[in-house]
Amino acid sequence: MDEQILIIATGGTFDKQYDEITGELTFRSSHLSRIMQVVRCTISYSIKHMALKDSLLMDDADRAEILAACRASECSQIIIIHGTDTMEITARVLGKADLDKTIILTGAMVPYTVADSDAFFNLGTAVSSVQSLAHGVYISMNGRTLPWDRVRKNRKKGIFEQIEAETPS
Repeated sequence: MDEQILIIATGGTFDKQYDEITGELTFRSSHLSRIMQVVRCTISYSIKHMALKDSLLMDDADRAEILAACRASECSQIIIIHGTDTMEITARVLGKADLDKTIILTGAMVPYTVADSDAFFNLGTAVSSVQSLAHGVYISMNGRTLPWDRVRKNRKKGIFEQIEAETPS
């Protein structure tokens, strides 16, 4: 039997939906269970729901909670659904913790509930990547999965791109 993958839902644009009363994008619940059902995923997985937040509202305590969840999990393959605005910060916290696990952070630029969302594609890429990459922390967006210290969000283009590795200071 394949190893079980832990998927942690923390929010971000991925799980937002349009509130027809306020006209805003808000959180009601995670869409992960429905997505995994729709795509007919046959891998063994479990979903852990954390407080759904816009990543701009995440703080050090939230990142410590995500790190603690990763440490505590018996799974060595973990996917974290995260907002794209501060995904790099959380990836850095996890990467520096040097856990003996493969951890993939992913999200979406367009909510799952909105037409032409990238949520399905990014989650699918993360599911594939977490099963094939060596232990480490990665960001999986836009069809690429890159090491945590070699990726950044290009806000002008609205994509994640590879950068040179940071040198220790």
